[in-house]
Order: sequence, then structure tokens, then C-alpha cells
Amino acid sequence: MSRLEKEAQSSCCSSQAEPELNETEDTNSCCSEKKPAEAAATSTCCSSETDEKETSVTSACCGNDDAEEAHTETTPSCCSTGENATPKNSQPEGPNTMEFKVNGMDCPSCAATIEKGLKKAKEIQSVRVNYGTGKMAIEADDVTVYDKIPDQVRKLGFEAEVLNKNKTMQTYKIEGMDCGSCAMTIEKHLSKNPNVKEIHVNFSTGKMQIDHTTNHKEIIKEVQRAGFDASVDSFSNRKETTTDKKNIGASTTTISGIFLALGFFGSFTSIAPELITALYAAAILIGGFKPARSAFYAIKSGSLDMNVLMASAAIGAALIGEWFEGATVVWLFALGNSLQNRSIERTRESIRSLINLAPSEATVKSGDQLIRKPVEEVSVNDVIIIKPGDKIPLDGEILSGTSSVNQAPITGESLPVDKQQGDTVYAGTVNESGSLEVKVTKLVEDTTIAKIIHLVEEAQEKKAPTQAFVDRFANVYTPIVFALALLVMVVPPLFGFGSWGEWVYKGLALLVVACPCALVISTPVAIVSAIGNAARNGVLIKGGTFLEKAGAIQAIAFDKTGTLTEGKPKVAEVIALQNNREELIGITRTIEEHSTHPIAQAIITYAVERNIPAKQGDAFKAIAGKGAQATINGKEYFAGNPKLFKEMEIPLREIEERIDALQRNGNTLVVIGTRTEILGVIAVADTIRDITVQSIQKLKQVGMEEMVMLTGDNEGTAKKIATETGVDRYFAELLPEDKVSAVKKLQDEGKRVAMVGDGINDAPALATADLGIAMGGAGTDTAMETADIVLMADNLEKLPHTVRLSRRALKIIKQNVWFSLITKLAALLLIFPGVLTLWMAVLSDTGAALIVILNSMRLLKQK
Repeated sequence: MSRLEKEAQSSCCSSQAEPELNETEDTNSCCSEKKPAEAAATSTCCSSETDEKETSVTSACCGNDDAEEAHTETTPSCCSTGENATPKNSQPEGPNTMEFKVNGMDCPSCAATIEKGLKKAKEIQSVRVNYGTGKMAIEADDVTVYDKIPDQVRKLGFEAEVLNKNKTMQTYKIEGMDCGSCAMTIEKHLSKNPNVKEIHVNFSTGKMQIDHTTNHKEIIKEVQRAGFDASVDSFSNRKETTTDKKNIGASTTTISGIFLALGFFGSFTSIAPELITALYAAAILIGGFKPARSAFYAIKSGSLDMNVLMASAAIGAALIGEWFEGATVVWLFALGNSLQNRSIERTRESIRSLINLAPSEATVKSGDQLIRKPVEEVSVNDVIIIKPGDKIPLDGEILSGTSSVNQAPITGESLPVDKQQGDTVYAGTVNESGSLEVKVTKLVEDTTIAKIIHLVEEAQEKKAPTQAFVDRFANVYTPIVFALALLVMVVPPLFGFGSWGEWVYKGLALLVVACPCALVISTPVAIVSAIGNAARNGVLIKGGTFLEKAGAIQAIAFDKTGTLTEGKPKVAEVIALQNNREELIGITRTIEEHSTHPIAQAIITYAVERNIPAKQGDAFKAIAGKGAQATINGKEYFAGNPKLFKEMEIPLREIEERIDALQRNGNTLVVIGTRTEILGVIAVADTIRDITVQSIQKLKQVGMEEMVMLTGDNEGTAKKIATETGVDRYFAELLPEDKVSAVKKLQDEGKRVAMVGDGINDAPALATADLGIAMGGAGTDTAMETADIVLMADNLEKLPHTVRLSRRALKIIKQNVWFSLITKLAALLLIFPGVLTLWMAVLSDTGAALIVILNSMRLLKQK
């Protein structure tokens, strides 16, 4: 299932506090976010195992926040997984508790299925599955039970992996890896060490995750034995240090090159041939020691990497008397590796540099004193002082002071944001003007910038479809060409076709060509570069798969409220048919006070500003997709869209013309009345974001085929907003499930569709779309954790850049793959006529790899 993480999108489906309402639960299929191939997002999975005594009104809470749906919810909570539901962010309790990440849950009833299935085991004391977070906590008497849990969960139709292991896994930075086969060599080598429990090496990030029972020095030595360098990597170690190993590697390459040059120029003089051979041999020994050592451990580990191929070629060349060729192979290989490593490190630094955005120390207020402390020693609720011009060291809430803060490092916003008491500030952003007193709300490892770094590195580890295909191809290609090289060395001379020396030489050249280095790194380096560029510009791309999808998107569907518009509507006009405006506003405020929707809040704010109090009411109830009702002084009152009153057969004749005029002017209408008469109308209007129009124009410039607006608003409002924003098409008067249908309709037209929403609402539509894009990630942990792509700022400013970057990344990946394949094919064809020499084969391999890396690095500089 490709959308597992995003299908946990709707945070409203995790357990929430019990609401205060007193009406029966009305479930409007809010949690039915399925894949397009599955059932439509109208299943009623939310209501499974819900306590009948619960009183929450849940209609459409996960699906829509548009204008006409203003009254489809009265509380932010919507569903529960039953009596065993756990609080969001539940953590393991006790020493015998293990936490797992569960993939494949479509709705809370899935969580209940897993709980029931696992509880049958006698050894398990308790099981707590949280659909909202996608996590499961299990407590058992026997710790060996935990090893069986993934298999048991798989039998139930889901996938589970241990999360607690991350607490014992240590991270090391690995230097010297040229491609994925190097990572495999390290993994295989260390996995044979009895002190190593688990190991994962990632070439893209240059990181090794390892769970071991020995010390750091021993692990570093083991990595060095495999031919690479390692150092402990820590978030707190903010300044990346260069090791002496790099200098040693550079010096051995230089010395090897000097001996090669002396031998080459000496061959044109009268120097004895034995001395020339000795110089070449010295070049091979000095430059080839590290590759030979790596090749030894690769063979020992059962891995066929580039070091094995190059070492075989160099030794073979020496054995047949081609000392110059052997020395040239070694030196070019070492030089190519050195250049590749430096280039790849630059792409990795695009993420590591984010660590240095936040200062390593903070000024903590303690009584009347100000104390400088390392950020690791600052606790939640400590008060820190940020002076003008200083970087903010930790996430927090402003207690006093006003300032403008440059949030570009986090959100990518081009302009500073004004901040005042009660606002949130983020680590790594810059306080530009006033002094601020901030209460710390997150530890250094939990800050937004820390999460960005973690999520981006995690994203780099996820293989894109192209990369997965290339890796599979390389796994087949290398052993086939290796076997072919051996046959070329042996078969022709056995049958009298040429001399042994001739065919062994061609076989050695074929060995070098067997190394698919350029092909293997063609995709991951481009992906790392693109994801790094996006992260520095306030966009989180959650993996190569989504990067590729973003580049192939043909249509974008936008939620209207809060995405294209500010999401902060205001009352534009009040029409009281019985000439009692205050009475009308008071009744409406009473009905709307139980809703958190922007339309309801606009009416409440309007009433508060005019000191119009709410009345005493009860029996509050949401009417799905149409409005809400309440009983005041024993009489039922309704507030909703005109459709509600038409269905109730209450005539709108006397205000029909006014309603049409207001809707044509882009107003959203809340009609107020009883079961027998209309009392009045309140018109509410939302404002379009300034950046929206610019962003849509830029999306058109980059060649986006169609932009669509999805809204619950009436036809008139939708048409006006569509005209003002410049979208090509709109779908109006949509219920939550209708948004899913709209996205499917676009897909049925043959388009690959992206859906842009706020990351919490519109979950079914986001899940149905080919790509889900959430806005405002800097303030929403849920969006950061679950969406495919997250725009950290609460606007569309960076969306055109994201599309442009993704398309360019796809283009560069294709260039890299084709260039690598053509280079290899040309080399293979030139071997047999004798045109391609051994050193030319090495040059073609390392040169192609370097060109691929440099081509990918262009993505780092895209603005």
C-alpha cells in the first residue's frame, strides 16, 4: 500500500476528550480515507465500537472546513477506537513494554481488530493501538514474545515494526562510500560480529544505524577494516569535523600518482626497465592498499562491489606484465573516489547544515539572573531571552515582547513575520527587532528544526521507484558481466582464438566495465540534492517516491478555506427580517458557540465585539453538510445554508433575491430560522491570500495543466473566488465525501492529481489523490508526520518551486540513467575490437560517476 502513512492523516480520528454535547452521534464517514481502488470515502468505519453513550456530534469533522460546511461539526473530536483507545502520543509504560509502528490501518476499526487479535496470546498483558499516530504499545511477561509480534500482525493483514529499537540504535557517520554496494559491504562485514545486534547503512545520507554491545572504538575499527572511516554522529555535535583520514586518503592518492608519473616519464629515458616496474609496483601498492583491503572484506562478506572488481583488474594487469595499466587503474580509481566522496559530501551537507541553524547555547532567565546554558541542558517551561539580531535556540511561546522574526530557515517565507505575546517561535529563526522573553515548549531533540532534519534524512533513505529498479538491475548486471569477464579470459584462448595475454587483458577491461557505479548513484544523489534544496526552502518532501510523483503531477486540487483564502472570514452583512438585529445575532451565536469552524467563529467574534450575549440553549446538534440547530426557550432554531431550509420546506421567497445577490458577490450565507419561518440572514466573506494569485500564476508558468478549487460554498461564491484566484475549474457545494468524488473524477479524466489542504482536514481527499500536500507544517506536527509533501509556511508561496524542482529532478535522473547506460554500452562494444584500454575503462567508469554526481548537484543550487 503506497499511502499508508498518509492514511493516518486525520488526527480527529484519534481519541479525544469527550465532548460536552448531548445529542446522539452523527457520523459522516469522516475516517474513511481509502485508496482510490478501495471503497469510496463514505464508509462508516468511524462508528465501530463507539460507546453509544458518547455524545459527540461528528459529522464531517475530518473532511471539510469550507464555508457551506460551517455547521457540519460542533466539536473537533469524531471517533474512537472503542474502550481500548489510547491517548494520542501514547508512550510505552514500564520496562516490559515495546512500541511498534503499524502500517496498513485504514480506520479505527482496524486498530480494534489488531488489539483483539493480539490479546488472545496468554503472554501478552495489554495491547494499546492508536490509529491516529499509527503506533501500538504492547506489554508482555516474556520479552521473547516481541519477536513474534510482526508475524502475528502480518497474519491480521497489517505490517508492524519495532520503534523502541531506535533508543538503543546509535548513529555513525560513514566516509568513503561511493555507491550502494559499499553500504552493503559494511553491513555484511559488521553483521558477522557477535557484538552487533542490528545494523543499517544508508549510502544517501552517509549514516550507519547500529545496535551493539561493544564500544565506539571497536565499531570504528571494524568499519575501517572494511575499508571505510566512521565517526560517532550526534545531533548535539553541531560542528561537523573533518578527520585526518581524508588527508591520509588524499596523500596516498598523491604519492601513488607521483610514482606513476615517475615511471611513465622514466620509460622514455634510459632508466632500467626493472626500476620502471618497481615504480609502477609502488604506485599500485600505495594507491591500492585501501581498495584491496576493502575488496578482501567484501569477498569475505559475500559481496561483489567495485573494490573487488578494481582490485582484480589491477592485480590481473600486474600478473600479465601490464604494470603501467595496473598502476593507472589504481590511481584513476583512487582519484575518482576522492572526487566522488567530496562531491557526495556536499550533497549530504545540504541537510547537515540545517543543524547549525540553531545556536548551541541559550540565555536562560533564572530569577533576576541570566545564565548561558547549552541547549541540551534547557528544560521545557524554562524562560529564555532572545535579543534583537539573535537566532532563536529552541521552540517556544512568547511571554512578553513584540518583534518581527525571519522564519525563512524553517518555512521559506520571504518576509519576516510579526510576533507578539502568545505566538509560537521556532529554533533556528532570527529575531530581527525587539527583545523577546520566551517560554521553552520543546526540548532540543524535539524542536521543529530537529524534526525536519530527522524526517528529511528518513526521506532520503526511502528508495524511489527509479532507484529501486536501478538497484535491481545492478544486482543482476554485475554478476553477469563478472562471469562473462571470466569466460572471455578463458574460453577464446582455449580454442586457439588469440593469446592468453590478449584475452586476459580484455577480460580485465570487462571487469572494470562490470562496475555499475555511475548507474547506481544516478538516482539517489539527485534525490538527496532535491530533497535537501526543498528542505532549505521550507518544503518537506517525504521520499523519492513523492519527489517523482510531484514531477509527474498534471492537475492540482485546492481546498478553498485556509488554502486559497485566509480561512479567517468576517461578517459582511446582517439582514434581520423582524427588525431585531441583536436578537438574531444572539440566537445565531447560541447555535454556533459549540463549533470551532471559521464561519462559526466569525459570527461569534462579531457578536462579542458588539457585546451581544448568547442565550440559554440546549439540545445542540449538527446537521451534516447543511447546518446546526439548538433549542432556545423550548423552541427549535436552525442556522445553516439555504439548502437546509428548502429541504424543511420553509419558504425563502421574501429574501430569495437578496440571497442570490449576496451569493453572486462571493458571500457565504447563514440563514437563521425556526421550523415555520425565516428570521434573517448573516453574510460572511473570506479574503483571498495575496500570495495565492501569484502562486497560481507561477504554477501556470511552469506548465501545470489544470488547477481546481474544491469548496462547500455555493455556486456564486465559488465562481467569484475562482475568477479572482485564477483557477481553471471549481467544484462547489461539496460535502466531505464529495471532495473524494471530485478528486476521483479528475483521475478518471486521466490526470495525475495532487490535493492541497491543511494536513488535518480533507483527509479522505488527500488520501485519494496521487499526492497529498499539506500546508502550515511548522505549526502542525500531524501534517509533518503524515503528509507526502509539507509546505512549512501557511501559504502556497513555495508550491511552484516544489513542482519546478521535482520536474527538474526527474529530468536529471533520466539524464543520469541514460548517460550511465550509454557509457557502459559504449565501453562494452569497444572492448572486443581492442580500442578500449584498461585505463580508459577505469576513466570511463569513474568519470561517468563523477559527471552523474555533478549533474545531480545542480539541483542544490536551483532557486
